[in-house]
Amino acid sequence: MREVDAVITQRLTSGVPLVGQVSRYIIGAGGKRLRPALLLLTCGALGYREAQRFNLAAVVEFIHTATLLHDDVVDGSALRRGNATANETFGNPASVLVGDFLYSRAFQMMVDAKDLRIMEVLADATNVIAEGEVQQLMNMHDATLDSAGYLHVIRSKTAKLFEASARVGAILAGASPALEQACADYGQALGTAFQVIDDVLDYAGDSEKMGKNLGDDLREGKTTLPLICAMQRGTAEQKALISGAIETGAVDLLDQIVAIVRETGALTYSRDAAAAEAQRAIDAAGQLPGGPHTDCLVHLASQLLERNS
Repeated sequence: MREVDAVITQRLTSGVPLVGQVSRYIIGAGGKRLRPALLLLTCGALGYREAQRFNLAAVVEFIHTATLLHDDVVDGSALRRGNATANETFGNPASVLVGDFLYSRAFQMMVDAKDLRIMEVLADATNVIAEGEVQQLMNMHDATLDSAGYLHVIRSKTAKLFEASARVGAILAGASPALEQACADYGQALGTAFQVIDDVLDYAGDSEKMGKNLGDDLREGKTTLPLICAMQRGTAEQKALISGAIETGAVDLLDQIVAIVRETGALTYSRDAAAAEAQRAIDAAGQLPGGPHTDCLVHLASQLLERNS
């Protein structure tokens, strides 16, 4: 990861000072670096040790960071990881345009791999993520969204880059089609579990640990799995209260909604759904060669359910 950070620092260089300033601000704000770590772990599990893994790990982090810059503008977010968002600090125009810079820099760096298959996987993933973001925008304030529609969005906007990161590691290592698919399945399942838990924490987390305000999803009109389950299990009155809050984005009744989500067992249901995805990831990792990197992939999936930020 130190090597990846060195590549990131080097490739953030730009003749336009504001580009580097905004990029360094959001990348330096922290983050779990799960996507580049996933690519490195997959390479390690399959025995690939060449330096190209550092370049492509930086690529997936740039793609991810670009989506964050754009997301925060779309959502009107003021806080991320406990810090002011880039759009809050530098303004919306700078955030959007620097996000564009990071996307285009990532595509420049993809060329270094000289592998059309890798470029195809990452280009397709970037396109699917964009489609997922647009679909989520269309779903805003839609209280009729069901769990299938919810899963379709998170598998596009969140899990797809996890999937691509693991698949690229397998392609670099020259893995068989079966092993490549196992890596991709691991990434998709891990990314899905990650997002479901993230949505659970919006109603059950600690705002200081998470670095964002509780109820942000509701404020933005996002119909997430805890709310979908609560509306299915709650009384007609409870369903109407949650539905109205989703449609208006009002959070004045947040305490009541959190209570309903807990009373109906929606948090437990959502955590169980995440656990099923985590198990799917563990099963996929079981197809990889044994060793410390594979052990780490298994551990990562199992510990994901314990995250509180």
